[in-house]
Order: sequence, then structure tokens, then C-alpha cells
Amino acid sequence: MIRTWFLRSIFLGLLTLITSGAFSQAADETGWVNLFNGKDLSGWIQKGGVAKYRIENDEIVGSSVPNTGNSFLCTTKDYGNFILELEFKVHPELNSGVQIRSQVFEEAKTADINGKTFKFPAGRVHGYQVEIDPSARAYSAGIYDEGRRGWLKDLKENEAARKAFKSNEWNKFRIECKGDSIKTFINGVPAADIKDAVTPKGFIALQVHGVGKKTETMEVRWKNIKLKDLDVPESK
Repeated sequence: MIRTWFLRSIFLGLLTLITSGAFSQAADETGWVNLFNGKDLSGWIQKGGVAKYRIENDEIVGSSVPNTGNSFLCTTKDYGNFILELEFKVHPELNSGVQIRSQVFEEAKTADINGKTFKFPAGRVHGYQVEIDPSARAYSAGIYDEGRRGWLKDLKENEAARKAFKSNEWNKFRIECKGDSIKTFINGVPAADIKDAVTPKGFIALQVHGVGKKTETMEVRWKNIKLKDLDVPESK
């Protein structure tokens, strides 16, 4: 009898935790949600190339693979207006990036953007990318339009942002999307600031850039990935 009561108490306790959101990714009191639970890739799906993604030390680790295109680990949910914060560390020779408001089509599609015609092959991830660039030009936090128009805002004229990037160390992005406004910050320093309304909503993705025939395995790591959805009314 005592054992039955004990087991029932444990069950009710677990049920209370679950229904209260203790085991969920619900927003905290300030509206922030963790997009990565630190244990597995629930809520994410890979598209594009076949680079490897794994979990290590509460981090998502992307590893390059030769002879494949750009790879993207994408959220299964789309976001429109939000603030995204995350930390990343990248191999000094590996290009990467964070996609925002991005899309992919199951079938080939043609679209007109600002008077120009663009063709999108089936399965090609495209959309705004906040660049991760460890090269000498140091364009990390610049905005590149992946699979579409190319650079929308590089950092040629922003020396402070270029110097803010720390090679082979952890860096932090803050990305703010509100209407047609997209702003980026790297390690607290303002980087890119553009107005563009081509894609108002889409998924977020972590990119491992293609490396051609290079066989050396290069990695990029992400952690503390959290988002505040500005389209969700704040609770009173």
C-alpha cells in the first residue's frame, strides 16, 4: 500500500512538472525561448548538403564534409519579428552563417524580386544570412542574401564591427528583426542595419559552408541559442 502511494505521488509530481512547462521550451517570464535544449536536435531539421551536425557539451557542432554543397540545420518553425541571440565559435578557415527568415521550396520555382527574376532549384535554402566570416576581411555579422541577391550589407565601412570578431574564440550575435528592419550586433557592437521586406517570415538555420574537395574536417559550434518572438503577445 505504501509502495503504491509512493509511486502514485511520483507520477502526480511528474505530471505537475510537465503540465507546468518545466520540461517544455515555453517562454520564460521575459519572453525568451531556448531553441536548443542542449540534449538533442528536437525542433531542427537538416536541409541542403550533407555536413555533419552533432551535440557536444551543450553545443551544436557542425562539421565540414568534402564534395557537398552548403548545409543548413533549420528550425521546423518559422519566425517573423523577433530578437535572436546566440554564441558561436568557428574554425579559422571555415565560412558559416546564421539564416533568418529563410525558405526552401520542394519544387523548382521562379520569383521576381525588385524587377529581377530569380530561379530557385528544389531544396535550395535561400534568404537572409548573418555571416560568420573568420577570414581577414572579418565580415562576421554582415548580411548576405543566400541563394538570391548576394551581399545586402557587408562591413567594409564598419571597422569597429570587424575588429569586434574574435578569431578562434566564442563570439556573440544579437539579431533584431522588426518589420522591414534587420539589425545585427557582434559582441555588443552594432554591425549591419538594413531595410528589406522581401521575406517577412521564415525559418532560422545554422550553416556549414561547402569546402569543395578539402578533406580536413573543420567545425563551427553554436550554443545558448535563444529567441524572443515579438509576434507573441506578452502575458500580463
